[in-house]
Amino acid sequence: MRKNRATFQKVKIRDIAKINPDSVGRDYQPEKIEYVDISNVGSGNITETQEMDIQNAPSRAKRLVKSGDTILSTVRPNKRSFFYFKSPKNNTVVSTGFAVLRALGDNNPKYLYYSVTDQAFTDYLTNNAKGAAYPAVDANIIYDGEVFVPKKKEDQVRIASVLSTYDDLIENNEKRIKVLEEMAQRLYTEWFVKFKYPGHKKAKMVESGTEYGMIPEGWNIRKLGDVVSFLEGPGLRNWQYRDSGIPFLNIRTIVDGDIDIDECNYLDIEEVGRKYSHFLLKENDIVISSSGTLGRLATIRKKHLPLCLNTSVIRFREIKDGLPFWFVRQYLLSPLFQSKIRSLASGSAQLNYGSSHLSTISIVMPKTSILDEYNHRVNHVEEGINNIRGHVAVLCKIRDLLVPQLVTGKRELKY
Repeated sequence: MRKNRATFQKVKIRDIAKINPDSVGRDYQPEKIEYVDISNVGSGNITETQEMDIQNAPSRAKRLVKSGDTILSTVRPNKRSFFYFKSPKNNTVVSTGFAVLRALGDNNPKYLYYSVTDQAFTDYLTNNAKGAAYPAVDANIIYDGEVFVPKKKEDQVRIASVLSTYDDLIENNEKRIKVLEEMAQRLYTEWFVKFKYPGHKKAKMVESGTEYGMIPEGWNIRKLGDVVSFLEGPGLRNWQYRDSGIPFLNIRTIVDGDIDIDECNYLDIEEVGRKYSHFLLKENDIVISSSGTLGRLATIRKKHLPLCLNTSVIRFREIKDGLPFWFVRQYLLSPLFQSKIRSLASGSAQLNYGSSHLSTISIVMPKTSILDEYNHRVNHVEEGINNIRGHVAVLCKIRDLLVPQLVTGKRELKY
C-alpha cells in the first residue's frame, strides 16, 4: 500500500463554491414547505423540521437547498451550526440565517462540507464576525475564507470518503438509538395508555372521574406536581456570560435527548456559588425545554457536570413515592404529555409554559408492582442506548481529530 502524497493548494471559497444559489421566489410552486431554522440545527445534525404552509412561513424562510448542499449559520458562527444535505425533500427551505454552499464544477460537495466545518474555518468566521449582540458574517466574508484543497479531484473524493465512513457509522448508531427509544416509548403506551400491561385481562376497569375515563382498579390519578418536583431556570443575561467557568443550559443545548456542551455559554464560578448554586444540576436530573421548540428532553449524565439551569429549561428531580426514573422520563416523552404542554403554552412571539402549568397536569399512577416491572424492562433498553452513545462519542472524537489533518494535508492518506 503506497501513500497518497496529495498536493494541496490554498484557495478561496469563491473558487470552489457558490453561496445561496437558489431562493424562494414568486414562481415557487409547493404550497407547503419543510422549514429549517437555526434553532433546529446543531453541529452536523438537524433535530427536526417544521412543516408549514408557504403563506404562513416566516419572512426568513427563503433559502432553497438540494442534495450535496452545506448550510452554515452566519449568526454567531462560533456556535458551529451546520449541516450537509444528502437527499432533502424538494420543498425543504432554510432560514436566511444560513449560508447555503454549493460546490462548483467537479469539486466534491462532501469535501467542501468538511473544509468549511473544520474548526480553523470556524475560527476565521468568528474573528471576522461583525456586531456585538448578534455577531454575524456575510457572504463576502465566507467567499474570502481560505481552505486547503488537493489539486487532484480524486484526492478530494478519497478524503471525503474516509471522513464520511465515520459519519455514516455515527448516523447508523443514532438510528439504532432511535429504534431503542421507540421501543421504550411503545412499551409505555401499551402499558399506561392502552392499559395492556401484564395481567391486564384479569383487571377490573373503574371510572376515574377525569379525562382518562376508565382506568384499572387500584390505579389512581395524581397531579404531576404531587409526584415530582420541578424547577425553572433563572433569567440569566448576556452580560453575565463568560468565555469559561460553569456551563449553563439553553434550549439549543438540548439535542436528540443529550446535552451539547459545545452550545453552552458560561457563568463565573464564584457568581454561581453566590447566586445560582440552587440551579446546579445533578446526575439523572431530567431537563425539558419550555420555550420555542417545546418538549425537548434530556437526562443529565455525569459527563455533563458541572452544569447550571437557565431560563426556558425546567428541571425535574426528587421523584417522590418511589416513582421509577424511567417511568417519569417516558411520560414526559409521551405524545400525551407533549400535547398537554402545547395546549397549556401561551405567547405571541413564541410559545412557552412554566411550573404553574406543569402543576395542573394529571398523570395515571399504576400499582407499585407494575411500575417496578416496567422500570426493570426499560432499564435494559436504556443501558443499551447509553452503550451506543458511548460508541458514538468515540467515533465523533476520532472523526474530529481526522478532519483538520486530512483537509489540510497534514496527514497523508493511504490507499
